[in-house]
This record gives sequence, structure tokens and C-alpha cells, in this order.
Amino acid sequence: MVTCLIRYTIDTNKLAEFEHYAQVWMRLIEKYGGMHHGYFVPGEAPPLASFSFPGIGEAGPDSIAIALFSFPSVAAYEMYRREVANDPECLLVTKHYEDTKCFVKYERTFMKAVERK
Repeated sequence: MVTCLIRYTIDTNKLAEFEHYAQVWMRLIEKYGGMHHGYFVPGEAPPLASFSFPGIGEAGPDSIAIALFSFPSVAAYEMYRREVANDPECLLVTKHYEDTKCFVKYERTFMKAVERK
């Protein structure tokens, strides 16, 4: 299993445009054999949110969104990357991004699950 976490710095004035981008990518990941665990965008914090470890916790920026998805293997992920590049919906959502610039930066990190015991 290969799991990818993408951390976006979004333009918070273009949240609707980013959410459209996210909805398309969730479909594309699943169309090409992946499991999309969702996109997560900034939301309101509970009024009395406190940190479990006083002195080292802090509120994060309100311009961060994340996506998390998995493929059964590295080979399946690589196949998805090759095939999706020519998908008409991929081309349209790429143009949507180019037209809206709904995010200004992204980081991609490959993760593995901690084994439950």
C-alpha cells in the first residue's frame, strides 16, 4: 500500500474554487484504482480548544488544506500517474487551477500506517 498526503497552502478567498478542484480529484483517484480518504479544508475551531501538551502546541494557519489517498502498490500509483495525465477531466481541472490559482503551494509526502497492536 502506498499512501500520499498532499498539504496545500490555499487562497482562502478562493475556497469554493479549491473545493471544486478537490471534488474532481477525489473522483479521478478512485477512477484509476485508488482510495481517496478525503480533502480537508479549514474549518471553525471549537471555542475552547486547548492543547494537550501546554507550552508546545499552537494553532496552525487557516490557509492549509490536505488530501489523503492510497493505492494498493507503488506500481498502481505509477500507472495512475501515467494514465490520468491524458484524462479529459484531469486536463479540465488542471485548467481550472491555472485559471483560478486556488492554491499557491503544495507538498506531497508518502506515508505508511503505524501498525495497530
